[in-house]
Amino acid sequence: MAEQLTPARWTQRVLGRLLPVAASRAAAPSGIRFTERQLYYELCRLLTPAPPLPRRVAFTVPAPLSFATFRTALARHGEIPGLLAPAPPRTAPPGAHTPEPDLFDYGLPRLLICESHTVAHMLRANGLPMESATPVLSAAELPLHPGVTAMLARGSGDVYVLHEASAAGLAFPTRLPELAGIPAGLRVVPLGLRPRQAMGLHLFHIDGPAVDSGQPLDESSASDSPGPVLDGPALGGPALEGRGSVAPGPDHPDNEPVPGFLDEREQAWLRRGRIVEIAAVHPAVLLRSVHRLVRGVRTPPPPLVELRHARRSGFLTWPAA
Repeated sequence: MAEQLTPARWTQRVLGRLLPVAASRAAAPSGIRFTERQLYYELCRLLTPAPPLPRRVAFTVPAPLSFATFRTALARHGEIPGLLAPAPPRTAPPGAHTPEPDLFDYGLPRLLICESHTVAHMLRANGLPMESATPVLSAAELPLHPGVTAMLARGSGDVYVLHEASAAGLAFPTRLPELAGIPAGLRVVPLGLRPRQAMGLHLFHIDGPAVDSGQPLDESSASDSPGPVLDGPALGGPALEGRGSVAPGPDHPDNEPVPGFLDEREQAWLRRGRIVEIAAVHPAVLLRSVHRLVRGVRTPPPPLVELRHARRSGFLTWPAA
């Protein structure tokens, strides 16, 4: 007797066939290791491909698949190459693996703190701390070790922050000095994700409770108080670049600060309770963008600009001494 396929079984069978394809796309182009949430969003991109629209046509789309349904399909499928196993936050103090007595006697030029622990785990698993010379921690691994804060102060280091596009995520950079124990005067640099970037990339959003944001304050009000200076990279065009500080709104629930630097479209997007996680960004784009931003690497100009420059200077012009 043939097996009767119910809609739920049919869905699971389709998802089981698509999971290997989603995994290969998440690992592209060089065998990147990825998390469950990143695989989930890659599967969503297979089910609902993003339309080939320019970034100025800004919007996010609802995720076409619940995470619970995805987890069921993943459990039925078995092992997925490249999928990272969950890792608990690191509780051992830094330097426990080495007997070097002068480990904390140097300056630290930069540090990356991720709101999501799984994203921090993914960045470390793919070698970003070594490639970018940037230690990576998650919010679950705060506060900072006193030796690390001393290194940051000694090196006048920048603290980069990677957060989700949500009311709580945009408030995370201003809460960071208290959570991490960052010395006064150091620069806190939010990299994103902010709603404008998520809408430009047409990422998938999930729905949370609606937010009554009240009347946002001016952007400068958060940086007038003593403590770390909130700033952002002056780089244009990346998937995750961002700039600004956040300021509290009087009517915001749970005393969450409201981003005063957002435009009206972004504030309306937040009031609907929408959330875009960092995991919704393709893993390769995330790695490339974070590396470029923390190292201050500027993107090369488009080929047309280079051709115009060559035309003005002459192809065989000898360089000036």
